[in-house]
Amino acid sequence: MESKKDYPYLHVGSARDLTGRDRLLYRALEMLPATLSYGTLFFFILLSFFKPTLAAYFTIVFSIYWLLKTFYLSVHLRHNFKRLRHNMREDWQARVDTLANKRPITHLVILPFYKEDYSVLYSTLKALAEANGDSKRIAVVIAAEERAGAQAIEDAHTAEREFNPLFLDCIVTVHPADIPGELPGKGSNITYAAQEARKRVLDARGFTYEDVLVSAFDVDTVVYPQYFFCLEYHYLTAKDPYRTSFQPVPLYNNNIWQAPTLSRVLAYSSTFWQMIQQERPEMLATFSSHALSFKALHEAGYWQKNIVSEDSRIYWNLFVFNDGDYHVVPLSYPVSMDANVATTWWKTVVNLYKQHRRWTWGVENVPYIIFNVIKNKKIPRGAGLRAISVQLEGFWSLATNPLILFLVGWMPLIIGGHAFNVTVLSYNLPIVAKTFLTVALLGLFFSAIFTMYLIPTRPDRYTWKSSLMMLVQWALVPITMVIFSAVPGLETQARLFLAKYMGFWVTPKIRS
Repeated sequence: MESKKDYPYLHVGSARDLTGRDRLLYRALEMLPATLSYGTLFFFILLSFFKPTLAAYFTIVFSIYWLLKTFYLSVHLRHNFKRLRHNMREDWQARVDTLANKRPITHLVILPFYKEDYSVLYSTLKALAEANGDSKRIAVVIAAEERAGAQAIEDAHTAEREFNPLFLDCIVTVHPADIPGELPGKGSNITYAAQEARKRVLDARGFTYEDVLVSAFDVDTVVYPQYFFCLEYHYLTAKDPYRTSFQPVPLYNNNIWQAPTLSRVLAYSSTFWQMIQQERPEMLATFSSHALSFKALHEAGYWQKNIVSEDSRIYWNLFVFNDGDYHVVPLSYPVSMDANVATTWWKTVVNLYKQHRRWTWGVENVPYIIFNVIKNKKIPRGAGLRAISVQLEGFWSLATNPLILFLVGWMPLIIGGHAFNVTVLSYNLPIVAKTFLTVALLGLFFSAIFTMYLIPTRPDRYTWKSSLMMLVQWALVPITMVIFSAVPGLETQARLFLAKYMGFWVTPKIRS
């Protein structure tokens, strides 16, 4: 395997990391997503002014497109729902035991810990210790931050003392503050933690990196009982395990019953999108909690320390490092995390927006991918173009489609003028578009059903009305699509266009 030194652009974070023509090219690529998204919306508005009839036909065609897309995605969601339920019933330990190439696998679990309540860290560690299998094959790194203060570091050491006897090892790392060239956040923290774990745990015990699987979790990630056996099975049966990442399905069940309605809708919308992507592995990149071999991680230089979206960027780092020959295997098996909850409803709304703005800042991967596909001639043209098109279309759709469906698409009726408003088309436009949208939104009925199967048992302190709201809440989806997808998507693309780079925002973890 070649050294990362042979890939000089592997860990580029933004145009400011480059000079000369490379910097100009990267800046142009940073401006591309906003140019496409804002250009689409402005074009449609101008068309509504000057060619309202043509704009109306575009609205109808787009409504048909959205209907077909919704049907297509709903089929994938249904298939993954069935696969997920099957995998949760599967005896993964028995499947691992039948493998001819079975060998001892060590699990390195990294938990970035900032200022979360100790109970959050405790529940995560407890689930790790109680998972099926030998917990003495699990090494845990509690990755604390110096900038979090003395109390957070003390909490990390308290957890270390309590849980160390249950695992192969449980260590605390304290990521120093204000390291030049680093962006304070999860990426720089878990990279420091992984490097420390390599020296203090793996090398000290003589482990080979090929037999170590790294699970990079958020601190609130609670594993389901057979997570490690499911992961081992997929690792040992992967075509090329050292060129593969492994992605579980994120459920936000830890505190789902205490979460307000808006938070629940967004939590399960995120889950369902990941389930859909698991049925399209050619479009899947790592997200949030994910796993990969320590060998691959070490050779590619760990997670980037100068970006926000380290969870997806590590996939693209490895895609570039392996000349386009790197893949994600969907586990179709869940891990559970916290839904976004704050102390008040309004604070929850603000935090939800900030969380989705951070997620949509994943658009920073677009210039990175295009730039490296241009620079790395070893990446096959087909693989490079497919990666570029998938990412560009994804961020364009996220920022524009909800607005076209629920706002901009109706512009011909508002600004089309008297000449248009007296036509038969102006009369039929709302009827036709509304019909297609209504049929498309019927897919929410299936989302509601899937939700009821995935949520944990209702606690005694909640009534049947809370269960009913789990069904009714899906009527909010059109609103959430605009406010928490399109708006933050447009904001982050504008920031990237203007080189107003974002910092890392840590989502508060609050449970009652």
